[in-house]
Amino acid sequence: MNIFLTSSFADVADLFVTFTKGECRGKTITLIPTASLAEEVNAYLIAAKDALIEAGMAIDELEVSTASQQDIADKLERNEFIYVAGGNTFFLLQELKRTGADKLIAEQVRAGKCYIGESAGSAVLAPSIEYLQRLDDPSAAPDLDSFASLALVEFYPLPHYGNAPFKDAVDQVLIEYGDSLDFRPFSNHQAIAIVGDSVDILTSARSR
Repeated sequence: MNIFLTSSFADVADLFVTFTKGECRGKTITLIPTASLAEEVNAYLIAAKDALIEAGMAIDELEVSTASQQDIADKLERNEFIYVAGGNTFFLLQELKRTGADKLIAEQVRAGKCYIGESAGSAVLAPSIEYLQRLDDPSAAPDLDSFASLALVEFYPLPHYGNAPFKDAVDQVLIEYGDSLDFRPFSNHQAIAIVGDSVDILTSARSR
């Protein structure tokens, strides 16, 4: 697998370019902004789009909550990269499951397509997102009947480690679930890079 997980993509875009060995330039990325619909603030999404364009990528946006199943399947298959933005993880999972996009994404990633997640887009790859109730409001997803998630990674990504405004909530999650779940906490200036079975936490030079 080829997976790049972030808390704040714009802060680690330099690591992403290195991760792809510069091969992202000239490629098209399917950008799924769905999680941001449940949030009032989306400056991170605008910053991420700017960073992707700066990295030489073309953006093909896919709003799964309103797209047809054919459109979802076509874009995920056609474009070289998949990007799932941040926002409310519970709303994101609800819409991915409702439309079947969860299975299509998993299929593409298992086949080797590069997946980039930002915050919610990173956490949704865990086996379950139950641990995120202190960071996101589950009531944003009234039709979500299970916290079982995409399970493309065996561990539990924990974004925004040490960063405001999530610091206290993240610390609380570690206290509550730390003994039972295999967490990978990472800050806004870090990324989890997965290539095959290798999992590394990278830190951007910009934060030093």
